[in-house]
Order: sequence, then C-alpha cells, then structure tokens
Amino acid sequence: MFRLEELLAAKREEVRLLKRAPSSSVKSAAEIVRSGEPARDLKAALAASGLSVIAEMKRKSPSAGELRPDLDPAVAAAVYAKAGARAVSVLTDRVYFGGTIRDIHTARSACGLPVLRKEFIIDEIQIQQSREAGADAVLLIARILSPERLAELHRTAASAGLACLVEIRDRKELDAALRAGASIIGVNNRDLDTLETDLSVSLDLAPSLPDSVTKVAESGIRSADDARRLRDRGYDAILVGEAVIRTPGLLAELTKI
Repeated sequence: MFRLEELLAAKREEVRLLKRAPSSSVKSAAEIVRSGEPARDLKAALAASGLSVIAEMKRKSPSAGELRPDLDPAVAAAVYAKAGARAVSVLTDRVYFGGTIRDIHTARSACGLPVLRKEFIIDEIQIQQSREAGADAVLLIARILSPERLAELHRTAASAGLACLVEIRDRKELDAALRAGASIIGVNNRDLDTLETDLSVSLDLAPSLPDSVTKVAESGIRSADDARRLRDRGYDAILVGEAVIRTPGLLAELTKI
C-alpha cells in the first residue's frame, strides 16, 4: 500500500546516500550550466498554439500497478515525439514507479523535446543530479515542501538553467507557488494521500490561475473529451501518463486538440 510519508522517508535516505557517495561531489550551479548542453525550453514548448501535451513514461505506479515493465525510454520518447507531444515526462523513482535516473539521458538522446524529471524532489542535490543527467526541467511538489523550501529549490533550479513545473492542488499551494516565482504551474488531479483522481480539481482551480503563468493540468485525463474540457477552462497543457501508455492512438488524438 502506498503511503506518502514512507516514500518521502525513502527519498530522505536516497539524498543522504547521494551526498555521501564519492562520485556525487557537489558542483556549483554555474559549473553545471557551463559543463552541460543548454536546457531545452519547456515553457516555450508549451506555449505553442493549441493544447500542448506532456507525455509521461512510467513502468508502473502505486495506483495502477504494472503498466509496461519493459518500457524502453528511447523508444517511448521517439514515439511520443512522432505523435506530436511537446515535452516528455520521465518518472525516475525506482521503488514505486520502476524508473531510474538513467532514463532521463536515454529519453533526451532519442528526441528533440524538453524532458521533465518527475521525482519527489526535496533537496538541492537532486536538482544538480537532474541537470547532470540531462533533464531540462524538474517537478517541484508544493504538497511536500514548505513555502520556504519551495522557493529555495525553485531558485536552485533556475540557477542551474532548469525550468520548474510547480505542482499544486489548492489555493494555498497556488499562493506558495506564485511567491516562489513559478511561471509553469501544474494542478494535480490526484490526491497523493488516497491516490484517487478528480478532474474537478483542475476545473475548479482554473479561474484562480493568473494569465502570466503556463497552466498545466495533471493526472486523471483519460480521453479527448477530458482534454477539451480542460482546454476550454484555459489550460495551456496537459500531462498524461497512464492513459497514453494503456491506450494506443490516444496521444495522437490529444495532440490534435
């Protein structure tokens, strides 16, 4: 059974081990930017006309179980790009999602799209690891961070040349995201405590999202009709994972909306 606090405890242990590993000597953000290829612009990619789709790859999930254990990130990224996705989201958590940090580099090498690292980020070293692995953007989840930590991690990502998709679920988290300087805000329709999805979360929050931010609806989007409802409420993009993995042809349909 999925428990958010158990996952976060595991992340704290991952961070502790990452900091202790000899190979993880921490570079400054400036050194990372100088040594790596420039990040692809996620915000610009999502600003293209029409409803943009961030297509997600994951081998399994706590809510759906096994999805595609044999998923090849290179193949998936190429398929997503050909179908018209404007960005790729890669789950890197191993225990709950079957991912690995290596999937970032593999996916990015196989397509020209911006690659978002989808992870439970709680420490600066994870952001630096993301940049070194080739990510163009990272997910920051307001639900698991204090407003102060959210702002600190947002600044760290920006200084490393990474975009941030800041995930919220209510108006309090929206206020924290805006104070942190978020310019791309995702509304998560999934409750991280129960794992249930409810599209009305995005629909109801839509009027509160300022025009100055890129608006992304996440999770629970299962059909073109769902996507159209979100587009009509002002969303610039949707992030879709399970549905595009389970339903061949859906991604190509969504990218035409």
